[in-house]
Amino acid sequence: MDLLISCRIPLRRRLFSLTFVSSLKTHSCFRMQRMSTVASRTSNQASAPPIPRPSASLVIINERNEVLMVQRNPQARSFAGVTVFPGGNLDKKQDSSLRITAIREAFEESGLLIARPSDNLARIPSDQVLDEARFEVHGQKTTFEQFMKGNHLTADTDSLLPFTTWITPKEAPRRFYTQFYVTFLPGTSASGFMAGSKQERLPKPDGGQEVITARFVRPEDALAEFNAQKITFMPPQFYILYTLSNILRNHTTTFEERVAVQRLSSGPFGRMTLNPRRLIQPEGSPFTVLTYEGDETRGGSPGRLHRAVVKMGKGGITTAITLHRNFDIFTEIEPHAFDISAKL
Repeated sequence: MDLLISCRIPLRRRLFSLTFVSSLKTHSCFRMQRMSTVASRTSNQASAPPIPRPSASLVIINERNEVLMVQRNPQARSFAGVTVFPGGNLDKKQDSSLRITAIREAFEESGLLIARPSDNLARIPSDQVLDEARFEVHGQKTTFEQFMKGNHLTADTDSLLPFTTWITPKEAPRRFYTQFYVTFLPGTSASGFMAGSKQERLPKPDGGQEVITARFVRPEDALAEFNAQKITFMPPQFYILYTLSNILRNHTTTFEERVAVQRLSSGPFGRMTLNPRRLIQPEGSPFTVLTYEGDETRGGSPGRLHRAVVKMGKGGITTAITLHRNFDIFTEIEPHAFDISAKL
């Protein structure tokens, strides 16, 4: 239509008209291209997996070789109803490190405090004081640091032993970069404080704010409950409990068992970052194969298996797990398989 109109006017005006129409078309094309680029960028951003949130979880072992487990509130946004180790997200207002996160979250969720005296004025707070404090810290009415300073206590971060790091798979809507730690109660901490610097109380749930039960249980008994479908785990909890069940064999913790856990922590095992990836899921099958770093498909030697066969239930909660790990975690971990940082 523009060309027909321009043919009925003088050449000079027609050239101007053609130039004007051409510029409009060029501008229109540029706008369309720009809109397409923006749309493409928006689409890529929408499809990008969420960035994992830094978090920490604490495996507390008492002198009877029992591990502290808590069951999450069935209404929780993440891992509803799942039995886990105490833990949570790094809170920049509360935590100066992930070790503090682990200790604070364990205190909030179970009432157990991993601490040592900061000076000669320190006294172990009463159960009433501890219970009031954990709810005030959780409700942001006070900070964990303020509570500790007010009672002349210091979080016993030196007693925490790194025990693998896990990254939630990319497919998950909410992702976490979780550092797991292990600590023993009671006994000598790595900082040299003797028994009594930590207080073992009977664990109590936090009134349903985050957890509904808190208890000590032997690793093999917890695994038996899971296999009987009495409780549910996610792969990290199963993996760590399975590992500990092969070490903590006695009714009371022995020196040799502590040394074995410390040896794992200070070696390649403690530094492992595990980023589960789906290998295969046969059509129509409820089972999925998750591979971990060090598997033959993830940088490990041919024949090396480091994977789990899992059965997913409602909401992505695992109801069955079989771990395949055919190497000695003390002497046969291949460091080169973990040299490359796991992709977020």
